[in-house]
Amino acid sequence: MLLAAAARSHAAPPPISAFFDNTPFNGAMLSPNGRYLAAFIGANDRRDGLAVVDLDTMQANMVAQFNDTDIGKAQWVNNDRLLYSTADKSTGQRDVRYAPGLFVVDRDGKHYKQLALRRNQFVRNGEDNNDLLPWHTYMLDQAGAQDSEYVYVKDISFSSVGNLLSEDLLRLNTRNGKAESVDHPSSARSWLLDQNGEPRLVQTLEQNIATIRYLDPASKAWRTLASFDAYTGGGGFQPLAFGPDGALYVVSNTGRDNSALYRYDLEHGKLPPRHLVELDGFDFRGHLIISNNKLLGIRIHSDAEGTVWFDPAMQALQAKVDKILPGTVNLLTPPTRPQSPWLLVESYSDKQPRRYLVYNTDSGRTSEVGRMAPQIKPAEMGARELYHIKARDGLQLPVWLTLPPGAQQKNLPMVVLVHGGPWVRGGSWNWDAEAQFLASRGYAVLEPEFRGSTGYGRQLFQAGWKQWGLKMQDDIADSTRWAIAQGHADAKRICIAGASYGGYATLMGLINDPDLYKCGIDWVGVTDINLMYDSGWFHSSDLPAEWKQFGMPVLIGDQVQDAAQLQATSPLAQAARIKQPLLLAYGGADRRVPINHGTKFRDAVQAAGNTQVEWVEYSEEGHGWYLPKNRIDFWGRVEKFLDKNLGTH
Repeated sequence: MLLAAAARSHAAPPPISAFFDNTPFNGAMLSPNGRYLAAFIGANDRRDGLAVVDLDTMQANMVAQFNDTDIGKAQWVNNDRLLYSTADKSTGQRDVRYAPGLFVVDRDGKHYKQLALRRNQFVRNGEDNNDLLPWHTYMLDQAGAQDSEYVYVKDISFSSVGNLLSEDLLRLNTRNGKAESVDHPSSARSWLLDQNGEPRLVQTLEQNIATIRYLDPASKAWRTLASFDAYTGGGGFQPLAFGPDGALYVVSNTGRDNSALYRYDLEHGKLPPRHLVELDGFDFRGHLIISNNKLLGIRIHSDAEGTVWFDPAMQALQAKVDKILPGTVNLLTPPTRPQSPWLLVESYSDKQPRRYLVYNTDSGRTSEVGRMAPQIKPAEMGARELYHIKARDGLQLPVWLTLPPGAQQKNLPMVVLVHGGPWVRGGSWNWDAEAQFLASRGYAVLEPEFRGSTGYGRQLFQAGWKQWGLKMQDDIADSTRWAIAQGHADAKRICIAGASYGGYATLMGLINDPDLYKCGIDWVGVTDINLMYDSGWFHSSDLPAEWKQFGMPVLIGDQVQDAAQLQATSPLAQAARIKQPLLLAYGGADRRVPINHGTKFRDAVQAAGNTQVEWVEYSEEGHGWYLPKNRIDFWGRVEKFLDKNLGTH
C-alpha cells in the first residue's frame, strides 16, 4: 500500500490541455415535451454543431453545423424547431468580424433558414440582405411560450466602443422571418417574459437610475414598480420570473443583509412582509423550476447549486437519482410540458467537471449525454472547501481553499488567486479549472472573497467601496495569514495571482505586503485607477461613460476628491517598490483594460531595476484568453514561473 501511494504521488499530473482546451461537448437541453434532447457537440476537429437526440429511439442527428464558425447559443422554439446563433471559437477579439446572426432549423435538420445577418458591424459586404434582420439582432435568454412559430428577440443599440445603449424587443416569426417591434417606455435595458411567454416587465436606465415597469394586462398600460440607483443598489429589487399563476418573483435585500426571494405584491406594488426563500450566509441566487404549469421547486445556489423541491414526487425522484449518482450534486430539470418520462440531470462535484445525463422516470435508467473537460479524472483532483475567517477589523470573510490531491496537506506552497470584478462573487463549490490546475501541480490555492465581493450580503459588498488597495487588500493578506496559521501554507512559498481587478490586487499585494508574497502573476490587470477613467486617445476603453460618472466615483474613488488616495493606491505610481519576480500578461486587443496598463507598468518596473519581469502579449486577445492555444501557453508559463520561484519540493 505504501509503495502504491508513493507511485501515485509521483505520477504525471494531467496535461495543461485537459484543463484549458475547448471541450467537445458544451451542454444540452430538453425539448418542451421532453422527448428530444438538443446538444452542442464538436467532434473530429469540426466546428461545434447542434445535434438532436430522439430519446425514445436514442437516434442522434446533427441538424446544424458551419464550416467557418461554431454554434453559440440555442433554444427550442417549439417541440419541432430550434433557434440558434453562432460564436467563433477560433478567433481572438482582435480578429472578430462577425455578429452572432440568427438561424432556425427543424429538429430533423430540415427547413433551415437564416433570420439575421452575421457580418462585420462596420463593414458592408456581400451578405447584406434586406430580407434579413440586422446584425445587431440577438437571442433573448428566455425560452418564451415554446408553443408556436414565434419567439422574442433583442434588437440592441451599441455605442461606438461597443457598450449597450438600449435593448428593444422584436416578436419574430421563425418561419417567414417577419418581425414587429414591442412598444415600451424610455430606454430599455432588459426584459422579462411572463408565464405565457409575453413581454410583461421592462427595466430602463436613465443616467444612473434604473426603473422597473410592469405592463398591466388589464389596462394595457406600463406602470412603475420601483426605481433605484443602478450602480449602488438599495431600495430596489431584481425581477426573477413569473410563476404559472402570473405571480411575480423577485430578489431583494430591502431591510436585510442577504437578499432573499419574494413573491411580489403586484396589486399593491410592494414587497410582502415575509420572504419565500433565503440562503443562510448567501444572497439568493437561482431560478424557478416550472413544469406542466406548476411550480415544482426552486434551483438555488449557496456554496453549491442545489434544489428546493415543493413537489413530493420530485423530492422522491431526487432521492432516487442521488442514490444512483452518489458523491455529486445532481440537478434535475424536467421538461416544461412533459409528454415523455425523461428528465435532464446535471451532475458535478468539486473534483468532477459537469456531466449531463438523461433519466427515465419509468425505467429508472440513466444515460450519459456528454461531459465537460472529459480528460479530467476526479481521483486526480483536489478537495475544495469554503471557510469563514475574520478580517483584522472583525468583518467575516468567506475564503475558498483547494488542496492538492494526496496525503500531504500541510505547509504547502500556495497561490493566492484573487478574483476579478471586483463586484462579483468569486468562487463556488464546483470543479474550477484554474484552481484545480494549480492544485494538480502541488499548490494549495486560496481564493478570498474580500470586501466588495457580491453574493454574501450587502455589508460585505458595501465595505469595499473606495477600498481598492486598502481594506480590500488587507482582507487578502489576512486570508493568506490565516492559511499560514492553519498550517496549510508554507509562509516562505506564497505567490499572489489574478486577472483584471485580481491583477491589480496582485501588484498592490506585492507593494503593501512584501514579506508575505514571494512573487506575483498579473494578467490583464488594472495598474492605475486614473487610467480606467481615461486610457488615452490611442487606447479605447469599453467602460461605459455612465459607470465612470456615477459608479466609479462612489465605488472606487473620485478623481478630484480622492486624488491623493488614487495616487497612493496606484501600482503604476508605486512600481519602484516592487522587488519580487513578476509575470505580466496582457491582450493586445483588450478594451476593458487596454494594454497600456501593462506596458506602462512594465516599463516603470524595468526602469526601477528592482526585480525580474517576464512579459507576454497575446496580440489577438482581449480581456482574457479566448483561444485554447493561448490559455495553454499562458498556464504553461505560470507553471514554470511558480516552479522557479516557489517549487513544490
